[in-house]
Amino acid sequence: MSGTLSDTTQDGTDEKVRAFLESVNLPAEVRAALDACRRVIVPSSRAELYRMALGPDGGPTFAVEYDVDGTMVREADVVRCLNGVSVNYPEDYMRRRDPDCMRVADDLPTDKPRYRDVYGKEFAPTKAETLEWLSRQELAVVPFKAGGPRFGYPSLAICPTNAAFFATALVDLQGWVTFDEIGPFTPRSILYVAPPFRHTHFDGRQVVVHDRTEDLHEFFAYNLYPGPSAKKGVFSVLLDIGQQEEWLTAHASSVKVTTPYENETVVMHEGASGGGKSEMCQEIRRREDGRILLGTNVVTDEPYVITLSEASALAPVTDDMTLCHPSVQTGDGKLVVADAEDGWFVRVDNLTEYGEDVHLERVFIHPEEPLVFFNLAGVPDATCLPWEHSLDSTGKPCPNPRIVVPRRLIQGVVNEPEEVDVRTFGVRMPACTRDNPTYGIMGMMHLVPPSLAWLWRLIAPRGDKNPSIGENAEATATLAHGGMVSEGVGSFWPFSTGTRVGGANLMLRQLVDNPRTRYVLTPNQHVGAYKVGFAAQWLTREYLARRGPGRIRPDRLVASRCPLFGYTLEEVKIDGQLIRPTFLRTHLQSQVGVEAYDAGAKILGDFFKSELQQYLTDDLDPLGRRIIETCMADGTLEDYEALTPMEP
Repeated sequence: MSGTLSDTTQDGTDEKVRAFLESVNLPAEVRAALDACRRVIVPSSRAELYRMALGPDGGPTFAVEYDVDGTMVREADVVRCLNGVSVNYPEDYMRRRDPDCMRVADDLPTDKPRYRDVYGKEFAPTKAETLEWLSRQELAVVPFKAGGPRFGYPSLAICPTNAAFFATALVDLQGWVTFDEIGPFTPRSILYVAPPFRHTHFDGRQVVVHDRTEDLHEFFAYNLYPGPSAKKGVFSVLLDIGQQEEWLTAHASSVKVTTPYENETVVMHEGASGGGKSEMCQEIRRREDGRILLGTNVVTDEPYVITLSEASALAPVTDDMTLCHPSVQTGDGKLVVADAEDGWFVRVDNLTEYGEDVHLERVFIHPEEPLVFFNLAGVPDATCLPWEHSLDSTGKPCPNPRIVVPRRLIQGVVNEPEEVDVRTFGVRMPACTRDNPTYGIMGMMHLVPPSLAWLWRLIAPRGDKNPSIGENAEATATLAHGGMVSEGVGSFWPFSTGTRVGGANLMLRQLVDNPRTRYVLTPNQHVGAYKVGFAAQWLTREYLARRGPGRIRPDRLVASRCPLFGYTLEEVKIDGQLIRPTFLRTHLQSQVGVEAYDAGAKILGDFFKSELQQYLTDDLDPLGRRIIETCMADGTLEDYEALTPMEP
């Protein structure tokens, strides 16, 4: 029921809304804030919440502003378009997630910065001020299920009504649910939104403060970009619950691939931000003549194209947050996954013109219901186009344009849990040449034993630029000079409020407990001296699906020159065409060679050793310790296989 109905109390809140809120078991201080609030609105439908996003006049434009010490500060601009609302932020900084925005306010185990250590004081007074500020606003209170409607945990969002676009994005991501449907409940998590505190308390920075108990995870969003809160903040909640209950929500996408011969393979793709998770669910890009550009040599400018008469059909299973809940596991040696979200936060920086991804473009341009667009140019009452990215103050397109798309609008989406046949791990690779040796030496596809699959997930290297998050000065300098930074265990580490070693142990158990899954590494951006974008990843997906889960004979495997890469295949044939061996083993490329390859391998090895040292604590799983010590000792591929045999 909406607070806009009749029978309101003196403060303007509907009596039925009060009754709904009475059915929720809230902390006393939160109950007091809502009771004191001048008006509480519980939207009765997603359509009503969407209308609220356009402000009291319904658009066509609406400025989201707040009083900051007597000055009105504009946080976002909302534009009514034919296919949704376009949201833009005046500051470039607010258009992507700050990787250093998490603060932990409680005393539970964590390796993340504690609030008191960063700010020199406890969070309790700021929390009280936040609730007091909220009590003076007109609020939207929206129930949701963290983890999606089917497996999710009952939760609540408390948000100023003038930031209803934020709440709309949240429920599109987590799924619309009403108090009637959810019934009386005790929230497992509560999200509070208080934008002015970014200026009054945090020097303009994006900050999300997590305050956990064993039964309640509260998180306070002091900014209006939904990435670190409505999106990754909910991820933090699931990781917190999972670490308590000993299961994981993976940072991964997954897709069911059906070949032209009607064989089905489920591929789950992991990796740091920019590692190809969204792209794993996208169709292979073709040139106008129908051929596929696998890569272009950065030295000779020579294109390498192949012909694929018919590609496999794709049915997305998950997009970014992949639930590995114990209730769906079968125990037969393959991981079973389900989507932890009811909608996807799709990055469209790689859509630069009409026709590049027809299926997604159709959803974006002609949706069944209006969408929420971020960092895209919106003209009042015109169609918001996914390739018209907002310009940053530099005059360049924002590298992080996003569209929130409910799963139900995606064609062919899979709604049931699926067994994973192959787990791929994507890494952004720079070009590597004789004249400029780098770590960009990964071949198109490498098969690895679980021990190496675990090491790559512990490191989750991020390099060769990253479009979706802002970088601190140190990381920017490192990446600008061809270096790497680690996104941490499982690449979910940026969103975890727990401990590194706790996450590492859970990840290792998950890999070891599912021995029938095949583990593969695949690069994007470059393969040695070739610029490939995501073509190598797409063709790896195509090959793995066509090959199926059958046994690979040992004589078909070639040990990689760098042990961290496991094996390559002796040859790869797709639709009757052989992929050049130089794409599988980059040291064979004339522009790379053995010397540059070995230099890149040393860069990788040194980076792994420097990052792995922090996991060698008393809490580390004994098997994990042996795996890391093998890497520290420059172990051979045989050493890794002895620890965790590879599924043939």
